[in-house]
Amino acid sequence: MLEKAKAEWFSNIRADLLAGTVVALALIPEAIAFSIIAGVDPKVGLYASFCIAVIIAVVGGRPGMISAATGAMALLMVTLVKEHGLQYLLAATLLTGVFQILAGYLKLGSLMRFVSRSVVTGFVNALAILILMAQLPELTNVTWHVYAMTATGLGIIYLFPYLPVIGKTVPSPLVCIVLMTIVAMVMGLDIRTVGDMGELPDTLPIFLWPDVPLNLETLQIILPYSIGLAVVGLLESMMTATIVDDLTDTKSDRNRECKGQGIANIGSGLLGGMAGCAMIGQSIINVKSGGRGRLSTFTAGLLLIIMVVFLDEWISQIPMAALVAVMIMVSIGTFSWASVRDLRKNPLSSNIVMIATVAVVVATHNLALGVLVGVLLATLFFANKIGRFMVVKTEGDDAHRHYRVVGQVFFASSEQFIESFDFKEAVETVCIDLSQAHFWDITAVGALDKVVIKFRREGAKVDIVGMNAATETVVDKFGVHNDPKEVEKLMGGH
Repeated sequence: MLEKAKAEWFSNIRADLLAGTVVALALIPEAIAFSIIAGVDPKVGLYASFCIAVIIAVVGGRPGMISAATGAMALLMVTLVKEHGLQYLLAATLLTGVFQILAGYLKLGSLMRFVSRSVVTGFVNALAILILMAQLPELTNVTWHVYAMTATGLGIIYLFPYLPVIGKTVPSPLVCIVLMTIVAMVMGLDIRTVGDMGELPDTLPIFLWPDVPLNLETLQIILPYSIGLAVVGLLESMMTATIVDDLTDTKSDRNRECKGQGIANIGSGLLGGMAGCAMIGQSIINVKSGGRGRLSTFTAGLLLIIMVVFLDEWISQIPMAALVAVMIMVSIGTFSWASVRDLRKNPLSSNIVMIATVAVVVATHNLALGVLVGVLLATLFFANKIGRFMVVKTEGDDAHRHYRVVGQVFFASSEQFIESFDFKEAVETVCIDLSQAHFWDITAVGALDKVVIKFRREGAKVDIVGMNAATETVVDKFGVHNDPKEVEKLMGGH
């Protein structure tokens, strides 16, 4: 246990510290922007980002992943803040954390195994597009200086790593931010800076219990928002963990991450912050800057609060163009270009799932809705594919007929199962062999009942053989072909 903790915290110290610094600088304008979206003071988002990042670094299940205030969560808070105010948002944040901790203990993080690769790819591509779209306001109706700064920043980000020695030791996004800030200050350029995004807090966060009545009415107000925040937060965090797993070739503990997100949100709510979750963009910045361990996430949160409270005069001078360059790099690096190249090679169903996920996320800006649509489509395609693999083979003579069922019988293949039998054939006995079949649900059992009863109606004696234990259990529980009263109802009294 001690060795594992040491490896997660101190096996990559220099790179984690530098990566955490880059992430902290990039977090500031985003936290302010998300606060504005939610309709709260910028310090609410900044305090949340500090608190969530520091706590999740300790209790989270995915080292190197960045969690903070996010746009997906902020969008869900707008109505609550507008109608009831900040204090109810803080209360909803606490309840969100409770739900997420419960999800961790219920092992709901394991449900990620039902999310197909096509959905993950669509999610990643949609996020890359949204990140790029979010930079457009900073590049619209501006002077040529902004374009020049952004282009120079991108040049630094992509070319600096090719420099001998130093190019591999210092993250190029950090170099971009520092150099562009110096240039803007020395030349006195009149361009938008971090300080123009909103006022930075001048004090550290303090313990703050939400000032709301502790009664059923309060619960009724915050419950719907808390459920939505918990679901979206966990979904985005689990998706981000999957992506970081792939980037680092390591495995995360998703159920621990669920609990960690809950603890972090409770801490955020008690320190005057809004609910948050994992951030794919910032996590990719961290990984691409060399961050791998918990120290990088902890450093990002700690430096964030130090910068905005004690170094606000300097931080407010960072040109937004430099941060736009960093986020464009994230967008380009996040997008799965292979998914476009492999469109012709991949199955049509996989392409439809991926494109549908992208379309819904980009159209609604709702990551959870996009993933839900993708998962549903993937499920339908899978059920249709598996359903087609079921066949019924037949053999016998004029008096006896033997049907051998091969494959999976469930709601998608039950109709095909029924149509595979010839009920008008005049035979004395029918044997239905299920030794190579599996019945999954009540729809399949209902189909078996219908087949047996139809044959009996035609005067044939029906034997069912070869059922495996699982099939026998579900047939015994839900089947009615051996119940005289139910059979009489189904046969219409004949």
